[in-house]
Amino acid sequence: MLGREEVVTVEKALELIFKNCSPALPPEVKIKIEDFYQRILARDICSPEDLPQFARSTVDGFAVASSDTFGATEGLPSYLNVTGEILMGEEPSLEIKKGTAAKIATGGMLPKGADAVVMIEHVQQADKKMIEVMKPAAPGENVIQAGEDVRKGDLIFKKGHRLRPQDAGALAGIGITEIFVYEKPIVSIISTGDEIVPAGSRLKPGQVRDINSFNLAGLISEAGGNPVKQGIFSDEYAVIRNIVEKSLGDSSMVLISGGSSVGTKDMTAKIINDVGKPGTLFHGVSIKPGKPMIGGIVNNKPIFGLPGHPAAITVCFEQFIEPVLTKLTGLSENKFKGRKSSVTAKMAKNIASSSGREDHIRVALEERGSEIWANPILGKSGLITTLVKADGIVVIPLRKLGIEQGEVVEVRLF
Repeated sequence: MLGREEVVTVEKALELIFKNCSPALPPEVKIKIEDFYQRILARDICSPEDLPQFARSTVDGFAVASSDTFGATEGLPSYLNVTGEILMGEEPSLEIKKGTAAKIATGGMLPKGADAVVMIEHVQQADKKMIEVMKPAAPGENVIQAGEDVRKGDLIFKKGHRLRPQDAGALAGIGITEIFVYEKPIVSIISTGDEIVPAGSRLKPGQVRDINSFNLAGLISEAGGNPVKQGIFSDEYAVIRNIVEKSLGDSSMVLISGGSSVGTKDMTAKIINDVGKPGTLFHGVSIKPGKPMIGGIVNNKPIFGLPGHPAAITVCFEQFIEPVLTKLTGLSENKFKGRKSSVTAKMAKNIASSSGREDHIRVALEERGSEIWANPILGKSGLITTLVKADGIVVIPLRKLGIEQGEVVEVRLF
């Protein structure tokens, strides 16, 4: 175990966790696509059919044989007889022959003999039965061909893909209404501290309401996990060890909020060592806020001891817990998947940083004319309002001594 003065880097801490943990993929479950959002596919999906199954128009206009429009201009239009109208949702009974056209709406099925659609803007009505085409249409123009979107047998999604709204639309389009996804990994949240009371409690002197379990539950849900609040427990070895052992049996990951600072009540690292192997891997990380972070593995399950300050909780979650949780969800390796949005901005004030630690500065964004500026939210990491007021975080790297006013920075948005 590393003490507070033997901190490791963020990269080394993650390396220790992944080196000592080989998480198994979660079990599969079948769901309806209505419940798809942000779920992780457990099986490859291939299309059972072509999409679309027929050639269809992409515009309102007239279905034509393209050769009948070649050379058409406003001064010398092509004249075509209109033989009917294509009704939506029906297979056309008419056929386009030389010198004829049929009115068609967006999405309508092309009739036999037609290979293009002339936009209605490029047509004038000569009389009730005839149109003037003032611009030629190339073969296939304004038409989606059968199977152009998806071919039968095409691999649409690979196992491990996180489903988005457009993905559900694609599944519906090829007639797939049920899919196999991974179950969300259960993450147990254990709140510790004799001073912590439930959020609905009336406070007595020296007490504070539970903030961190709510923050953690939201972060876990966003990252694809299933948060389970185990409750608030007093700083007693037997009590905390008992709930840790129970949580390890019920969940894929355990988070202990509070009790990671060195002191008389610091039992988290000892409990992690006592309940299983290999136990505590690090205690102290070169990051601010979040230096007293504890990480360990017990019987191939990750377990973390988090600092008690709300800002430190958020920083530590994003740096350590989310990468591990992503593995537990079954999400496939892709450096772009799950990446949070970021913006570039100019720092509004000089910010100093100590060499040898990675500083995470909370900032609020402000528009000044055409530029975006990042205003540091100053305050101790124990203040939840520093997170509420912030739009994101600017990271000052390990060996950088600070950021100057006006310097361009990347803001990782919450």
